[in-house]
Amino acid sequence: ILANTPLSANNRTPVATEERLAQQIRRELVTLPFYSVFDDLQFSLEGRKVVLTGHVTRPVLASSAANVVKALKGVEEVENRIEVLPLSPNDDRLRIALYRNIFGQAGLGRYTLGAVPPVRIVVKNGDVTLTGVVINEMDRNMAGLFANQVPGVFTVTNHLRVER
Repeated sequence: ILANTPLSANNRTPVATEERLAQQIRRELVTLPFYSVFDDLQFSLEGRKVVLTGHVTRPVLASSAANVVKALKGVEEVENRIEVLPLSPNDDRLRIALYRNIFGQAGLGRYTLGAVPPVRIVVKNGDVTLTGVVINEMDRNMAGLFANQVPGVFTVTNHLRVER
């Protein structure tokens, strides 16, 4: 079917097939029920093995992610390294405050639009990690600044990337 397609590093799977599989995995993960701005799911492909990583607020989300990826044609193995964040009323309070403080700003509110918001807020024991993609460096810096202003936040790690 893909006769002249370059092969990947393992010399078994055509690159185009891996790209198609990656798109399917991405689509399945972002359409999971209960996937929110407070969850961050990532994956890597190692041939036909999928390694799931990230952080989720609900245990069911971690197991659902593994189950939907396992069901995809072309996936032979799934390694689930998704961390379920600890239950914490304080972290829940921080999540709401962070959401309001970051996305309540005129320039950053646009990141809440759409079915899959591009910015993720991960809170673990008062420590905050921002992940995802923003349009420019100013938005990246503003998100970090406004996250740092929330009372009760211990540290903010800004892993937001600027869109190319």
